[in-house]
Amino acid sequence: MASQDDSQQVTYALYRYTPSIAAAAVFAGIFFLLAILHTVLLFRYRARFFTPYIVGLLFETAGYIARIFSHYDTVALGPYIVQTMLILVAPPLFAASIYMTLGRLILHLDAESESLLRVKYIAKIFVVGDVISFLLQCGGGGYMAAGSLSAMEVGADIVVGGLAVQLLFFGFFIVASAIFHYRVKTNPRYLARKEARGRASWQYMLWCIYGACILILIRSVYRVVEFVQGNDGYIMKREYLLYIFDACLMALQAVLLLISYPGKILRGKVPRDGDVQLESRAESADGFLGHGHGSLK
Repeated sequence: MASQDDSQQVTYALYRYTPSIAAAAVFAGIFFLLAILHTVLLFRYRARFFTPYIVGLLFETAGYIARIFSHYDTVALGPYIVQTMLILVAPPLFAASIYMTLGRLILHLDAESESLLRVKYIAKIFVVGDVISFLLQCGGGGYMAAGSLSAMEVGADIVVGGLAVQLLFFGFFIVASAIFHYRVKTNPRYLARKEARGRASWQYMLWCIYGACILILIRSVYRVVEFVQGNDGYIMKREYLLYIFDACLMALQAVLLLISYPGKILRGKVPRDGDVQLESRAESADGFLGHGHGSLK
């Protein structure tokens, strides 16, 4: 008589389709190109706080390359684990760099009085939340690859928890940024200052950041629905949804931050002493989470 685990193995599948080589190759190339472009700008403007962002783009690249290998063997755990983990946890790395941008913008405008949070707390609150989200999604993704229906269900619940944390902190970040933006725009003290216009302006940069944040939020909601539906759900059976609501959205948000690169607008603006200590901790976390690929400074 078959055991309960054996019966679970029958209903569990790593993929409900055969991954497309063409789609995976195209997006692996797109993310690698975006990583190169962001790296060039990082070195040009010495925007070290965008290092985790590049790590995220490299994670996306490696994740889609792994899907190419999965095309040839849809039951191989190795490529499945790599693509699941790396594509899943890249957005928290994007978020880490985006969070750092707000503190630097406040310093750039000398407008801490208009912010909901003091500069020294911004990185502490958002980066800590980001690390929690990252760890939950990593842990859940790894648990899901254990090879049984029960592991898939528990892992999916952990991932949903991580995505919920990401949505909560990202939503708060957008609100905090929007309130700061409104207060500065309506304060005569800042209106009287001469600022760059067009793509070189901090307001243009902020609108690009809003766009990137909204795209990441949409992707996270999509992922929540995907894991709530389960391994045999509607989304898991349709590969094209992954490319529409994850790959395309993540590529577009990276393009937005090329159009108005925060490191160019905010070059030379560094955190105060409290933030230096916090970002040093964030650097250690990124070294662990990103296996030594970069720092958050």
